Amino acid sequence: MLKKTHECFTVSVEDKVAHIVLNRPQAMNAMNKAFWNELPEIVNEINATAAARVIVISSEGKHFSAGMDLSVFGQDGAVTQGKVDRHVAAEAFRSNIKQIQSSFNALEDARMPVLIACQGGVIGGAIDMISAGDIRWCTKDAFFCIQETNIAMTADVGTFPRLQRYIPEGWVKQMAYTGERLGAEKAREIGLVNDVFETKEEMLAHVMGVAKEIASKNPLAVTGCKVLINYGRDHSTADTLDYIGVWNSGMIPPSHMQEAFAAKSEKRDPEFPDLLPLRTSPM
Repeated sequence: MLKKTHECFTVSVEDKVAHIVLNRPQAMNAMNKAFWNELPEIVNEINATAAARVIVISSEGKHFSAGMDLSVFGQDGAVTQGKVDRHVAAEAFRSNIKQIQSSFNALEDARMPVLIACQGGVIGGAIDMISAGDIRWCTKDAFFCIQETNIAMTADVGTFPRLQRYIPEGWVKQMAYTGERLGAEKAREIGLVNDVFETKEEMLAHVMGVAKEIASKNPLAVTGCKVLINYGRDHSTADTLDYIGVWNSGMIPPSHMQEAFAAKSEKRDPEFPDLLPLRTSPM
C-alpha cells in the first residue's frame, strides 16, 4: 500500500483504490489555502498516472468539513484601504474564484469515479466539493448546509450548477435561500446521497466495497460510463447517442469483451489493462 501525508490530506492507494482523507479534524476540516492547492494536485496526479481505478474521499473527525476557512477570505491590504480601483479588484477577485473553482473541477474531470463518504457537517464549500463527486453516502448524523447565505454571500464554487443535477431545483433553492440544514434522511429521500448508515465505520466499509467492485471492472468501460453520463447530462439525447456510438466504436476493443466472457465461463476474476498515464506537459 502506498501512503502519503499532506498538510490537509492523507492519501493511500491499495487494491487499485485511492483513498483521500481530509485530515484536519481539529479545525473541522475547514478548507484553508493549502487545501485548495493540495486537492487538485493529488487528484490530478492520480488521474495522470492512472495510479488507481477509483477515488474515495472521506474525512477524519466529527465533521466532513466546515467549508471555507476564514483565512481564505483575507484581502490584500491595498484593496481594503481603498488604494486599488474597485473594478480592477473585482476582476482579480473573479480570477481568484475561477482558480478555486478549478480545484473541484478536478474531481469531475478525473477519468475514474470519485466516491464520497460524509459524516457530521457538510457545510458551505463542502457542498461544492461533494457535488463534484460521482456518488455520495452519509451517516445518520450528517447534515448539509449552503452556508454562504448565512454569511451574506452567494455560493460560488460549484454548488448551483452541480447540486441541481442531483436534487430537485426546489430543494436547491430552499437550501440556498434559507441557509437551513438538510438532514441525512431528507438527503437520501431527494437523491443527494445513495444511502445513510448508522456509523462511519459501516459507511466506509460499504463505500470501500463499492469502490473495489468498480475497480474489478474494465477501467476503459468505467471511464466511458463517466464520460458519457456526464456528456448526456449536458447535451441532447440525439447528440449523446451519436457520441456513444463514436466512443464505443473507437474505445471498446473486442479483446476486453472476450476477456470478460472468458473469465465468467472459467469462474475467475477478469484481468483488464489499466488506463495509460497521461502526459504532464504538452510535449
